Amino acid sequence: MNAHSPDRLQPARLTVVDQRIVLSGDLLIGTVEQLDLGQKGAQVIDLGQVGRIDTAGAWAIVTLERRLQQAGTAPEITGASQLQSDLIGTVRQNMPAKDDQTEKSITLNDRLEMVGRTTVASFQKMMAIIGFLGQTVATFLSLFAHPSRIRWTALVHHMQQVGLSAVPIVALMSFLIGVVLAFQGAAQLRQFGAEVFVVDLIAISVLRELGILLTAIIVAGRSGSAFTAAIGSMKMREEIDAMRTLGLNPIEVLVLPRVMALILMLPVLGVIANFSGLLGGALMSWIELGVSPGVFQSRLASNTSVWHLGVGLIKAPFFALIIGIVGCFEGMQVKGDVESLGRLTSTSVVLSIFLVIAADALFSIFFELVGV
Repeated sequence: MNAHSPDRLQPARLTVVDQRIVLSGDLLIGTVEQLDLGQKGAQVIDLGQVGRIDTAGAWAIVTLERRLQQAGTAPEITGASQLQSDLIGTVRQNMPAKDDQTEKSITLNDRLEMVGRTTVASFQKMMAIIGFLGQTVATFLSLFAHPSRIRWTALVHHMQQVGLSAVPIVALMSFLIGVVLAFQGAAQLRQFGAEVFVVDLIAISVLRELGILLTAIIVAGRSGSAFTAAIGSMKMREEIDAMRTLGLNPIEVLVLPRVMALILMLPVLGVIANFSGLLGGALMSWIELGVSPGVFQSRLASNTSVWHLGVGLIKAPFFALIIGIVGCFEGMQVKGDVESLGRLTSTSVVLSIFLVIAADALFSIFFELVGV
């Protein structure tokens, strides 16, 4: 083995000579990245010209040995000192096992097991959310005995965040939905000479379904995710544990103001969405069909029942409760890492939107059965 100055770092080199891989220089963490370990067909790994070697160098040698074995050869390591051989042996013993290249085929039983596990996990999560809802309702009812514990400042702050700050995006979204409904409805109804019925189409669609449903979806993506992120960040910084240590109830301090703000403000946003949707539909009807604002207003008043508006507003508090509970629940589930915060924030949005749409479907069936 060549002698090297202990103070001067010798670059690592790899050469191939007659099916022999000759390594030379110092195999250290700062030099092994220069080596090309993708060699094939060699029978011997010669370490006779290697100077210093550390764990990274031993890893490179073992990796080279494994790749040669995978290529169908059984290389022999020669020229290593006793200390180098011991280090290489230690690294070889602690290297992870080779990946199994043959993928296990998924059988019908495996698929049934995955479906079963997913079903059980979903059921358990739903029960946990229902339990969280029960805790929130119980805490809310306890405030009636102690009204002074209601945090009015936090409530007003969250009402501004989820309500006033969301007015522009909700109004714009509803206005554009009204425009699209009028345009598409006019294109279809014109074929039958029934253009005037576009007013009924817009009124029923916006007031009964689309106004409040799309508003709830926007609020779920905007405010529900914000609830999860805010509470999750506090959970990561152990602020919620500090609250419990001080004798404060996190549900009373963090959850109730947010849920109450949503329940109070979502109906207001729904009314704004309805007005904007009707305005957009009226404008497009005037441009596309020549239905004047006066005709639009008179037909809206004469042919649209107040129950269409009532059906949408009845749904609003329930949608708000779903969004608030899911957003705060997912925030409480955040662990001490950023990865769980991002994952649960996404889960909060997806789950809130799914439950809102499912609840809307149930409401539609219910109102159809009672004839409203």
